[in-house]
Amino acid sequence: MRKKIQLSFTTKLFLSLLLFSVILLALLQSYIWNATETELYRSLGEKAQIQAKELSVIPNLIEYVREKDTDKIANLVSDIFKQSDASYIVIGDEKAYRLYHTGNGSLYSPMVGGDNQDVLDGKSRITISKGSLGFALRGKAPIVYQGKVIGIVSVGYMVDDIYQLHRKQFIPFISFCTLLFFGLFIFSFCFAKAIKKQMFNLEPKAIALLVKSQKSIMESIFEGIIAIDLNYKIININQSARRMLDINIDDDKLINHDLCDFIKSTDFLYGSENQIADIHDHICYFNNLMVMANRIRVMVDDQIQGWVITFRNFDDINLLSMQLTQVTQYVDNLRALRHEHLNWMATLSGLIYMKRYDEAQAFIALHSTDNQKSLDFVAEHFKVPAVCGLLIGKYSKAHEIGLKLRFDPACQLQALPAAITETEFMSILGNLLDNAFNASLKNSVGDKTITLYLSDATEEIVLEVGDQGCGVDSRIRDSIFEPGVTSQDAKEHGIGLHLVSTYVKKANGYITFEDNEPYGTIFSVFIPKS
Repeated sequence: MRKKIQLSFTTKLFLSLLLFSVILLALLQSYIWNATETELYRSLGEKAQIQAKELSVIPNLIEYVREKDTDKIANLVSDIFKQSDASYIVIGDEKAYRLYHTGNGSLYSPMVGGDNQDVLDGKSRITISKGSLGFALRGKAPIVYQGKVIGIVSVGYMVDDIYQLHRKQFIPFISFCTLLFFGLFIFSFCFAKAIKKQMFNLEPKAIALLVKSQKSIMESIFEGIIAIDLNYKIININQSARRMLDINIDDDKLINHDLCDFIKSTDFLYGSENQIADIHDHICYFNNLMVMANRIRVMVDDQIQGWVITFRNFDDINLLSMQLTQVTQYVDNLRALRHEHLNWMATLSGLIYMKRYDEAQAFIALHSTDNQKSLDFVAEHFKVPAVCGLLIGKYSKAHEIGLKLRFDPACQLQALPAAITETEFMSILGNLLDNAFNASLKNSVGDKTITLYLSDATEEIVLEVGDQGCGVDSRIRDSIFEPGVTSQDAKEHGIGLHLVSTYVKKANGYITFEDNEPYGTIFSVFIPKS
């Protein structure tokens, strides 16, 4: 079985253009041929008729025809014929019998063609008919003497001669069409090659499949995706973005629509400085929706063509982050407690092994009393269970890593205001304590004490975390609450203080920091209760 030859799209395009060019040129040639032939017949017919009329009014010719003097007719007409481009000239009498014929010497024979009767009736005519020499275009005029038709003048152009003249006139046009065909051939080849390059050598079916696949991929991504051009017109948008922004317009109407009609002015989108750099993990508002967004330039041949904006509801990211943070904190707390209890058990085991029972009993009493005091203080002063659990875990962690977490005696917390959730407040408290721990470990001359003051005794919740750590680098003091800014190791994300600032602002509060004495920093958070 013979394998069917599959032509590529560009080959089909080239052949189609070539075939179309050939058909177009053929139709054009046919039209021009017919039009010029019609015009040639018309002009020659009129020319023949005019010559016939001019001959029919020559006085000498009228006299010679009336007298039927064939010799004088021959002498007169032959001289005229030599100066004419006609194929022949025939002179006939009142009965349409030849008195003279330039191409046929037979006299007094009937003039053939069947087109003489109207002329004998006194009318001038242009006809195409077959005479003694063949088909010819003939102009006929009556010879009139004293109101009576006494003869006929017929001036003819042979059809074969007209054809040769027509073909000779048509040769330049054929040459032009030939050159035009080669020009169209080159154009078709170059056009097909350019299309092939633009299509990255892909077939239409492959492109269609690729577009469908990309659309499916776009719709399967949970993040919102919007592609815009340099004029902030929407090029593409997925369903997640439409859902989050509450866009219910059909795709046909949405494409090339202004982005500002759906997302109000924000520096992240419309700021001029954002056009020359990519932005990652930026927390901002799209209308009333807090999102974490990315803005990536679309570069084609080193030229920016637009941007792709991806974003996700910040509450979703925050929820996931807080869940992960809580799990990590619980693990750290359990690990710290386990490690501390192992140390205690090892000490007790050694004292018991050496039979130093009094010292073992004193050791148990000392540590039990210390831990119990901390537990009792936390349970008595903080009435939010999640906060209690976090503080107990942080207390154990501080003890494990060689730090001391000291609670201000004036601490108290009855409840959290409605403007902030438990998980958000725990994120604020946990991030500030973790930063204090890290800063204290970096400063070898500090006393390793972290102080905590948390109170809702006034019209606002006041949280202060102080440390004797390394302090805040002067280079980042003005941008410490921005995402990605950190004084920790490069592996840190620099998102902790930014989250703290975000949650505090969301609760209509504010955060400040100042240098501690003699070392370290004090972070203060104020959140209104109403």
